[in-house]
This record gives sequence, structure tokens and C-alpha cells, in this order.
Amino acid sequence: MRKVKTSQIKDKVKELFLKANFYINSDLMQQLEKALKEENSPLGKHVLQMIIENNKIASREEVPICQDTGLAVVFVEVGQEVHLVDGDFAEAINQGVKEAYKEGYLRKSVVDDPVFERKNTKTNTPAIIYTNIVPGDKIKLLAMPKGFGGENMSTIAMLKPTDGKKGIIDFVVETVKKAGPNPCPPTIIGVGVGGTADKAMVIAKKAIIRKIGQSNKNSKYAALEKEILTKINNLGIGPAGLGGNISSLAVHIDYLPTHIAGIPVAVNVCCHAARHAEGLL
Repeated sequence: MRKVKTSQIKDKVKELFLKANFYINSDLMQQLEKALKEENSPLGKHVLQMIIENNKIASREEVPICQDTGLAVVFVEVGQEVHLVDGDFAEAINQGVKEAYKEGYLRKSVVDDPVFERKNTKTNTPAIIYTNIVPGDKIKLLAMPKGFGGENMSTIAMLKPTDGKKGIIDFVVETVKKAGPNPCPPTIIGVGVGGTADKAMVIAKKAIIRKIGQSNKNSKYAALEKEILTKINNLGIGPAGLGGNISSLAVHIDYLPTHIAGIPVAVNVCCHAARHAEGLL
């Protein structure tokens, strides 16, 4: 049994949220450069040039990539041979978020009551935490500051089995079409298929952070990703919604077994930044 202090978790969470907000991932930066070459609209090219330059400035000066520094989402894989000591697990994560958002001068966007008082917690906590127990003696942390320009466009449909592949394509493409310029395109589209309504939404969110260029390992789903991406880019939304042939940079589909009576399909929309950072303890 390996002991891990909760203070180590706190420190790593802090590190990851600062990194995610300041530094764009290299695979995404390469995809933006590729999109710049492929975009056929002069205005779309100009938008992509500004996005790329913004990302370079953010990393160089260690300032936020975007003014919306996101709701803190944390995916955790805890090895079953790990013994957490010296504190509360969730409190450690939230303390790491608090310290990152304070010391990094990151915008604090969380309200404690979503409907009535809507009072800012002033700490950007509580974080949204997803925890899985896995084999081994390590803890894997994935920090994801999720902006709400994209999150607000996310949705779910409970399709019938007879809707099949076409139903999934139509639903995802229509979701992106309705979103238009709101999620700051070009976007990354995470799609969760199967499970239950709630589980589909979770895997759709996590699918966003798959490395750009890595298709689903199942060739049929990989072909579906490609087909949906082509249809999205034919919508003409373009960078910043100003027109063009690059509306999305990637479509990532993950799937789970589900009940014979339905096909849950969740779409989680993310802006061109798709901020995230991973760490291991």
C-alpha cells in the first residue's frame, strides 16, 4: 500500500490549472496551424492568425489564454493500492483550485446558488470532480477549465435504436449548427454514445481532451468521426462564426454499452482552446 498525502494532490491540482490556463497543448496548436493553411476565407484566416498569436502571447507571458478561465473540472484515477493520508481528498482538490485561481489571477466564475442569489464563491470552487478507482498505486489527475461559451451549447438526445448512425450524425451536426458562433469556433466536439444519459454526458466531456489526430480505435467510429467533421465544416460557420470552411478542428466520439431500448447521444462543445493538463502522482 502506497501512502499519498492530500497536500501532494493539492499542489498538483494547483500546478495543472495554472498550466492549463496559460499553455495551449502542442497537438492543438499544430491543428490550428494546419487549419490556417486549409481555411479558404480571408477573414477566417485572419481570425485563426489572431488565435494562434494569442496562444503564443499567453504562454510567453503566462497570462490566461481566455478571459473565461472556466469552471474547474477534475477527472481523477486513483490506484486501488493508494492510501490517502493527512486530509480530505475533495478538500485537497478544491484547495488546489483556490490557490491556482488566486495566485494566477484567473477569473473566478462560480456562483453558489445557480438560480436565486447567484453569489460568487470568490474561489472558483467547488470543482466538479469525477473519480474512478483503477488498478495500481498511482493517482492520475486531469484538470479541465471548462468555459461556458461552449458548455452552454452542449446537449443530449435519447435516440431510438432505429435512429442509428444517421440519427447520431443529424443530431450532432444540428447541435453545432444551432450553436453557431457562440462557442468560439473553430470548436472541438466531444460525443458520448451509450451508457445512460448522465454517463454519456461525462464521456462526451472527457472525449474533448483526446489528442488531436487520434481517431477512435474502432474503425467504424473513426469513420463516423470523420464523416461528422466533414459535415460540420460544410456548414460554413467558420472561425469566430464569420464564415469559412473550418468550423471545427476535431470530432471525438467515445462509446459505452447501453440498454437495448435506446441510444443516448451527448454532445459536449468546446472552444478552440480546449484547455487541459494532466499529471501523475
